[in-house]
Amino acid sequence: MSSIELTSSQKTILTALINLYGEQEDAVKGEDIAEEVNRNPGTIRNQMQSLKALQLVEGVPGPKGGYKPTANAYEALDIQRMDEPADVPLQHNGELMAGINVDGIDLSSVHHPELCRAEIHVQGSVRDFHEGDSVTVGPTPLSKLQIEGTVDGKDDTSNVLILRIDEMRAPAEEPAH
Repeated sequence: MSSIELTSSQKTILTALINLYGEQEDAVKGEDIAEEVNRNPGTIRNQMQSLKALQLVEGVPGPKGGYKPTANAYEALDIQRMDEPADVPLQHNGELMAGINVDGIDLSSVHHPELCRAEIHVQGSVRDFHEGDSVTVGPTPLSKLQIEGTVDGKDDTSNVLILRIDEMRAPAEEPAH
């Protein structure tokens, strides 16, 4: 699947949608997203049209309606492979890890929103990480995405941590004055 270039505004809105959807597992109203990212609902509706056109969002009609992220939405937020992996901090049980660089964050295995997982590819050993440890990754250089999660598994040979995502945040940009 080709990487979709999202504007930072679209990323922010999509991240908010995924988080809200993860919390309520039901279609998310535009107003809720607007509130979450501090924009007006009209702006959100316009953005949703473009996100629908990119097949990242489905609209759900009806009184309980709203928006749902598609599987592609998770892949679209899949963070670009970092050119400068040193820029992505990794905290282990609240402590910043020196000598470990994140060189990729893969959300593409996240086809089950209720099983929110991320694969964190690191340069450096993951042997000190254990199931149940808390890990915070990011903010990433481009999308400023930050992922908080719990170690759910790891692959020592390829230096991959599997995190159960507890929270994903992409800061809302400052509105242009």
